[in-house]
This record gives sequence, structure tokens and C-alpha cells, in this order.
Amino acid sequence: MLFLGLAMSAQAEVRIGFVNAQRVINDSPQAVKAKKKLEKEFEKRDQDLSRLAKQLQTMQEGLEKNAPTMAETERRNKEREFNELSRDFQRKQREFREDLNLRQNEEMAAIYERVNKIIKQVAEAEKFDLIVQEVVYASPKIDITEKVIKSLGDGTK
Repeated sequence: MLFLGLAMSAQAEVRIGFVNAQRVINDSPQAVKAKKKLEKEFEKRDQDLSRLAKQLQTMQEGLEKNAPTMAETERRNKEREFNELSRDFQRKQREFREDLNLRQNEEMAAIYERVNKIIKQVAEAEKFDLIVQEVVYASPKIDITEKVIKSLGDGTK
């Protein structure tokens, strides 16, 4: 009985906190700034891809509409031109996605590093023994997400 009482007493002293990491990342000023930066950085390429997609659609509609009345060589040339443009579009689209993902990962790595530093600072300042991020359920009384977001906002780069 004495051992059980000591174990329960030790557990009562443990301070546990919870941080909704996804919410911190979504709501942090740094993440908002990074999103805007990436949008601006990739805006021209995105617009170029949109123009190319419209051009492909126009070419396809023209081919479907005029193919029956075209000469065989003209139709083949138009189809070849369409296929080349389609391959070029797919290649540019794939490169765009890869470059965007790479840049997003770079930006997020810096944000995660900052978030983890802030979580540790809040935990140490408020004397938490354990901070968890992935849980099925956490009581609002142990949720320190707002404190972390506020601390991130106070230290905006």
C-alpha cells in the first residue's frame, strides 16, 4: 500500500502538456509568411503552366473539330505537334511540382526547428515534464498550443 501511495504521489507531480503541432504550423506567422513567399516565387511558373494547359485544350478541341476535314499529312502534323506540346507540358508540370515540394520542405524544416525550440522554451518556463504532440485526445487544460503560437508571433523573424 505504501508503494502504491508513493507511485500515485509521484504521478501527481508530473506536468504534462499537449501541443497541436499541425495547428501551430498552420497558424504561425512564419508559416503564413513562407506560404506567401512560395506563392510569389512560383507564381510566374504557375501562370505559364496555366497558359500552356489552355493552349493544349484549344489545340485538342481544334483537332477534334477539324480532323475529319483535314488532309492526312496536316492531321498527322497537328497530332504530332499536340503530342510534343503535351509531353512538354507534363514535363514542366512534374518539374514544377518537384521544385515546389523541395522549396516547401526547406521552408517547413526551418519552421519546425523554430517551433520545437519555442515548445521547449515554453515547457521549461512552465516546468512541464512532458509535452506530447500526437494524441487521440487531450484535455483543453493541458493544451499549450495557443501559448506556442503566441510565442512564435512574439519572435517573428
